[in-house]
Amino acid sequence: MGEIIFRLEKRGLKLAAAKFLWVSRELAEKHYAVHKGKPFYEGLINYITSAPVMAMVWVGPQAISAVRQTMGATRPVEAAPGSIRHDFGLTVGRNLTHASDGPDTAASEISLWFTDAELVSWQRPMDEWIFESN
Repeated sequence: MGEIIFRLEKRGLKLAAAKFLWVSRELAEKHYAVHKGKPFYEGLINYITSAPVMAMVWVGPQAISAVRQTMGATRPVEAAPGSIRHDFGLTVGRNLTHASDGPDTAASEISLWFTDAELVSWQRPMDEWIFESN
């Protein structure tokens, strides 16, 4: 977890929410509802509920693209060297990370995992050097 957080912070992204939890089957089924009926669905459910998960929300300019790029391609053997999935995985079924694929998915997933009160808006002193405002 520390290495993943480190890499996302190093990119300039800002953590807006985090929680460490055991994922219930009910939450897992809601999260992966789009995959229900697919051959790998039960494997996804079993994997995400097999150990605690660190759920996080990252913000910043083009955050979704930046997170997905940092994570790398879904299939670790196709992921770029230096990406999380390349550096820490070999098979797609044992992917260490998940990243929303677009704004609508992100909004849906964030509301599934976090309440509004758990999302923190804050300023870092370095934000003015990282985030372009003009």
